[in-house]
Amino acid sequence: MNETKTTGKKLDGRQARAYSINSWCNSIWKRAFDITLAGILLSLLLPFLIVLAVAVKLTSKGTILFRQRRPCRDGREFQIMKFRTMVVNEKSPGPLLTRSADPRVTWIGRHLRKWKLDELPQLLNVFEGNMSFVGPRPQPTKLWKDPSIQEQASCVLSVRPGITRPLTSAEVEGIYLKTIMPVKLEMELEYLCRANFRSDMGIIFRTIFRIVHRGERETDLLLKPTPLYAEEKRFRSVTENSD
Repeated sequence: MNETKTTGKKLDGRQARAYSINSWCNSIWKRAFDITLAGILLSLLLPFLIVLAVAVKLTSKGTILFRQRRPCRDGREFQIMKFRTMVVNEKSPGPLLTRSADPRVTWIGRHLRKWKLDELPQLLNVFEGNMSFVGPRPQPTKLWKDPSIQEQASCVLSVRPGITRPLTSAEVEGIYLKTIMPVKLEMELEYLCRANFRSDMGIIFRTIFRIVHRGERETDLLLKPTPLYAEEKRFRSVTENSD
């Protein structure tokens, strides 16, 4: 039980830092706990799950369950299951991540998301062995392909993803305030020190361009690639995830 897995990390030329993953994360004891609790909850909540499934089906067109391929332990993909909370639009599926007050979310979907009831089908994912109750949240496969996070990803993807994670919303906000906000303020001050008519016009035109092309992926034409930009993309993945 004392064995650990260590992976080295070195980003942006900073001193390497070791990540030590406790053996509990992949232990037979954790798996036994997951199977037992998932089995008990599935048995107790079955009538409630049927009621939610009927509500989803009757209030909007589409399947009852939302399924999406996501990487789990050792990078192997599985189909995560949730109650569908958004309208089905095959021609224009929209962005990968949802935003606050997203118009694609159904009426019943808002209530399911508010109380996290859409996550209940993941009990089946836990019972099957693809997920755990506690662990890193399973992000869409596309988000794991960012080159800037590959070293961390190799560690995170060495364990089963979880229905819940240790990082709370308050902690995420704290990370934002301590790491991203100071850099943003430095950028604001840099603008204030160099501001002139030409720079203001350039910002206005870039803003208009971004609004017109809001459906397209942000490129280097809009924002210069900086560590801050990469951090903000990852922060959005945590706070606005569509999962």
